[in-house]
Amino acid sequence: MTTDLRFPAADARELVRTALAEDLGPDGLDVTTLATIPADQEATGQVVARAPGVVAGIPVITEVVTQVAALIGSDAPTVRTLVADGTAVVRGDVLAEITGPIRVILIAERTLLNIMSRLSGVATHTRLWADQLEGTGAMVLDTRKTTPGMRHLEKYAVRAGGGTNKRMGLYDCAMIKDNHKLAAGSVSAAYQAIRSTFPDVDIQVEVTTVAEALEAYAVGARFIMCDNMSVPLLAKTVAALRVKDEAVEIEATGGLTLEVAREYALTGVNYLSVGGLTHSSPILDVALDLAN
Repeated sequence: MTTDLRFPAADARELVRTALAEDLGPDGLDVTTLATIPADQEATGQVVARAPGVVAGIPVITEVVTQVAALIGSDAPTVRTLVADGTAVVRGDVLAEITGPIRVILIAERTLLNIMSRLSGVATHTRLWADQLEGTGAMVLDTRKTTPGMRHLEKYAVRAGGGTNKRMGLYDCAMIKDNHKLAAGSVSAAYQAIRSTFPDVDIQVEVTTVAEALEAYAVGARFIMCDNMSVPLLAKTVAALRVKDEAVEIEATGGLTLEVAREYALTGVNYLSVGGLTHSSPILDVALDLAN
């Protein structure tokens, strides 16, 4: 599990490069800005929150303006950040100021806002879950249901919002689900196959009944995912596992909503995993205004 708030700069650099190529086309042109704004005209632009929420993606601002400046052969604007990622803001709060060539600021505008709005939306949504779980001892986890090409950035935004990352991909943790059990023949067979092939990898097992949870524990699993269980069934499963081992990690997953989050957390699970943190978060409205 990961809560480290280091910004994934390399992923941001690659995403910005792709986004600018989409926006500027094969010849690297903003035909409106290049035709109407003199190369030496300068101004200050403010990145402003248009709604309350939690900010994520502030370092993207510098990355975008730096890449744009290089593309059009201009000096890069200076960026003064006024809030840090993870900060709760309200409508009208200024997040950063960008001072320098207007051409660069306007060409960079949509790319930096698209990325910041998306990441801040994920952070804002995550904070709602984190607040709902406060005091229960449970943490909210994300999943692999991320936007292709944005996984590390979206998972960073989850951390900025107070959530925790589960596995990053298929490579860093084994997760035995129904299809793996069917293909291998049983929970035990799937677990032993992974343990013999990849002896050092962590293994998580998805279960739907108390009996299946106890079977998974018996073969060696110490991270049990309880999928689509009712609150009473989850509480029964947690109790049965805790009798075996107080330290076993237990996750509730499948169909969870904010309205029932706390009820599920109070069963004694360690985690609630929520795919919606990254696949269904609405954006946080962020704008860029040139100062008069």
